[in-house]
Amino acid sequence: MSLSTSTPQDSYVLQPLSRSFTETPPVDIMPSEPHSSTTLLDPVTDDEGLEGPFAPLKDEKRLLLKLGLSFFLFGLLNNVLYVVVLSAALDLVPPSTPKGVVAFCNIAPALVAKVGWPYVLKGKIRYARRIIGCCFLSVAGMFVVSSYEHLNARLLGIGLASFSSGLGEMTFLQLSTTYIPPSIGGHSVGYFASGTGAAGLVGAFFWWEVRGLGVHTGIIISSVLPFLIPATYFYLLPGPEKFHHHTASYAGRSSLYTHILSSESGEDEEGSNFLLDVPKLGNSLTFSDKWRLVRPLLFKYMFPLFCVYLFEYTINQGVSPTLLYPVPPAERYSFLSKIIHSVRDYYPLWQLVYQTTVFISRSTISLGLPPLPERLLSVPAIAQFFILNLLAFESAVGIFSEASEGLSIAFVFLLISIEGICGGLAYVNVFYRINQEPDTSLVHDPERTKQEREFKIGSIGFSDSTGILFASLLAVPVEMELCKAQVRRGKVLCKGL
Repeated sequence: MSLSTSTPQDSYVLQPLSRSFTETPPVDIMPSEPHSSTTLLDPVTDDEGLEGPFAPLKDEKRLLLKLGLSFFLFGLLNNVLYVVVLSAALDLVPPSTPKGVVAFCNIAPALVAKVGWPYVLKGKIRYARRIIGCCFLSVAGMFVVSSYEHLNARLLGIGLASFSSGLGEMTFLQLSTTYIPPSIGGHSVGYFASGTGAAGLVGAFFWWEVRGLGVHTGIIISSVLPFLIPATYFYLLPGPEKFHHHTASYAGRSSLYTHILSSESGEDEEGSNFLLDVPKLGNSLTFSDKWRLVRPLLFKYMFPLFCVYLFEYTINQGVSPTLLYPVPPAERYSFLSKIIHSVRDYYPLWQLVYQTTVFISRSTISLGLPPLPERLLSVPAIAQFFILNLLAFESAVGIFSEASEGLSIAFVFLLISIEGICGGLAYVNVFYRINQEPDTSLVHDPERTKQEREFKIGSIGFSDSTGILFASLLAVPVEMELCKAQVRRGKVLCKGL
């Protein structure tokens, strides 16, 4: 084995390169606290009977697998009711009620949660309490929806579930920042994003299967799903302390960096580190603290994410319902005719294409693909803008002749696939990048640094919800105008739905 001992701070972070020790392993200079279960710092015996401070690689992989699965389930279970409600919109409200009302009640309370919690409330986050509260709030909302047929009562239940979903999404993203070093937190974010993408497919399929049982029974069955969230949190999720090996390495590098920084820019005459002598500030972040943290994130992360969701949901709610074509005849389009049986099948098809590509693109980081470079985070928003205009032009004017509906369908299929890919990439990469941002506080206060990291990732969430909310308001006039444009050129399919 070859070990480098150039600095004492680094000696405990080096991994053994072989199983035959030719020198004494370095002593762990960061003793772990007593714990009932084995952590990655506990001495272990390998196959050759040698002991060392490093856990077997298989244990590390097992912990990462459990961590990834936990965050995948968090994303899936937290968002699945949102999709179920949207999928059940036709069954939940009377035919005379615009379905946009359901979309509005399904996103506005989530926006309130994402703005209220990180920006208004102060102090340490109690994750267990918050997760249990979100669980019971979701269940209560679904029970209200299933138990009352009055429109206002059902909208209230949808609002409760929406508030819980928004608060839950922010909570799990904040929870990812408690895992250090950032590579562990990024692992959590990648799997959480993948789970949120899977929620679109699972939620739509779930409602398709249970809708035949009736609204009451279908919603009651769906209300069981939130109970799996606290079960995952308490029984599957490995706590941050399980990654002591990585935490110690990260702490060692951070301490070394702080030491170098202080030696270059701030030691007093006696050589003491003045950065560590700065008086601790209050643990609760003030409004000025939060504004200082948010200001650099506005155009870097928030504005691109807002634009992506504004364009994306304007397409989904305003343009897609008008992308209608005659039913493909079997003699000309044997494959399409097996999928499209009526004009009403087009909109669910576009949603299926969208949800599938969102799931794939949100899973890129969990699949091991590299994240987008920071300078390219605005590219998905720019692409969404052009896709919105192309699809609106196709709907209003028609790029191909009416006799070539096969080309039109293929063109729309391609654009909606790119739309889903762009939306998923924007989501996972923005939250991954904010999770990976280095700590900027010069105050040596671990609790305050932890709260700053939690606040920064939590503050981003309202930008995507705001984009969806604005899109739900913009989609109604867009759909009406596109339908009028189609009628003027003699295409009246949108009037027959």
